[in-house]
Amino acid sequence: MDSFTQCTYFLKGDSVVPCSAMATTLEGDSVDFNVFRGRVVLIENVASELHQLQSKYPHRLVVLGFPCNQFGYQENCSNSEILNSLHHVHPGSGFTPNFTVFEKCDVNGTNTHPVFAYLKDKLPYPDDDPTSLMQDPKFLVWSPISRADVSWNFEKFLIGPEGEPFKRYSKKFPTIDIEPDIQRLLRLTKSKE
Repeated sequence: MDSFTQCTYFLKGDSVVPCSAMATTLEGDSVDFNVFRGRVVLIENVASELHQLQSKYPHRLVVLGFPCNQFGYQENCSNSEILNSLHHVHPGSGFTPNFTVFEKCDVNGTNTHPVFAYLKDKLPYPDDDPTSLMQDPKFLVWSPISRADVSWNFEKFLIGPEGEPFKRYSKKFPTIDIEPDIQRLLRLTKSKE
C-alpha cells in the first residue's frame, strides 16, 4: 500500500511545488504537510541521528523518517513491526523516536513516493557526491533506474521553511553534520518573522 494518500501541486513561477501532501504515519495518522510551513524540514529515508537533531531544535525543525526496503532489503519489517524493531532491536535499548516515522515506501522506481519524486526532481544528486549511484548492480532492485535515484539508506533532504528543497546529502554524509545548514535556514526563518 502506498502511504501517500493525496498530493496536489501548484505553480510557483516556472516550477511545480507540492502544495498539499498527506502521508500516513506508522501509527495510522494522516499528516498534512502544510502543518510544516514556516519550519525547516529534514527528510531521511531511514532513522539514524535524526533523534539528536530533533531534540536540539524541537520547535523549529521537523524531522521526518521514511523507512524503505529497496536497499539490500534491510527494512523487511511490516509497518506495524517497525516501531517495535526500533524499540527492541535496532537501535534497541527502549529507543522511541522523537520524530515522525511514516509508513514504509519506495523512494525509487515506478512506485516512487510522490515526496521523493519531487525532491529528486529538484535535487537530482547529493551535493557532497554528485557522481556515484551504487557500487554493486545486484542491489538495483527497482526500475526504471535514474542517476537521480536515492542510492542507499541514509540519504537526506533538507527543506527550507517555505517548502523549497535546499540541499541533498549522500549516505556517506553524517546526518549530524547537516546542523550548520539547519542553523543557516533557521536564521533565515527568524529574520522573516
